[in-house]
Amino acid sequence: MKIGFIGAGNMATAIVTGIIQKGFSQPENIYLYDISTEKVQAFAKEVGAHALENPQEVIETVDTLILAVKPNVIKGVLLAAKDAILKNDPLIVSIAAGTSTEAIYEVFETNQPIRIVRVMPNMNAMVGEGAAAVCGNPSATQTDISTIIDLFNAVGKAWPLEEKYFSIFTAIAGSSPAYAFLFIDSIARAAVKNGLPKDLALEMATQAILGSAETLAQSKENPWTLIDRVSSPGGTTVAGIVELEDHGFISTVIKGIDATIRKDEELGKK
Repeated sequence: MKIGFIGAGNMATAIVTGIIQKGFSQPENIYLYDISTEKVQAFAKEVGAHALENPQEVIETVDTLILAVKPNVIKGVLLAAKDAILKNDPLIVSIAAGTSTEAIYEVFETNQPIRIVRVMPNMNAMVGEGAAAVCGNPSATQTDISTIIDLFNAVGKAWPLEEKYFSIFTAIAGSSPAYAFLFIDSIARAAVKNGLPKDLALEMATQAILGSAETLAQSKENPWTLIDRVSSPGGTTVAGIVELEDHGFISTVIKGIDATIRKDEELGKK
C-alpha cells in the first residue's frame, strides 16, 4: 500500500515515523507534500520517504491519502485536489478536528462514492503513545477502517468509534493531554511552594503520573480501588483527597470535559 500525506507537520511526521518503525509501511511507499518544501524534503530524506512537489502528484501515486492539515484549511485543500481525487479514487483519511465525513464529502459536489475515514488522534502519537478514534463514511469498507486502525496502532492505540461520539473523544483524549499537563504542573508548583526546586519537582511529578497511568492500564481494578490502596486510614493521601473534593475536584474536571464537548460540537456545526 502506498500512503500519501498532504501536510507534514508534527502529527504527520509522528505517524510516518511510527508506521516505519513498527513495520506497517516501508519508507519507499510513503509520499509527502507540504508547503514548507525544505522541511518536508529534509524529513523525507531522514526517513527514506519521497517528498513530492505538489498535492496532485501525491494523489496520483498513492492508494491511501492522509489529510494532515488544520480544520481551517482542509476545505481549500480538498477543493484544490478535487479533480485528482475523483479521478484516482484513493482512500481519504482526515485527521482534521471537528470536520465530519459528511462535510468532507459535500466539498466534492458529486454522487460518486468516495471512501472517507475520519481519525481523531492526539499529540501523544509523537512519543508512540497516542490515542485515536476511527470511523468511516458509508462508502468506506470494514477493511478500510481496520487498515487505518492498524496504522494508528503503530503510534499508540486506536479504537473504532461511531462518529456521533467524536466530540466526546475529542474531550477525553484529544484535549485531555493539556489537562494532564496542567495537573502535573500544579503538583510541581505545590512542591515549589513548599521548598522543592521546580525542575526536580516537575521531573518527579511527571514520573509519578506516568507510573500511575501505566499501573491503571495494567490493572483490572477500577481507579477507586487503586485510590483505596494508596490511602491509609487517617493518612496523608486521604487528607489530600478530602481537600480536593471539598473544592469540587471531580465536578470541576467534568465541567471542563463538558465545555470541551460543547465547543467541539459548535465548531462542527460551523
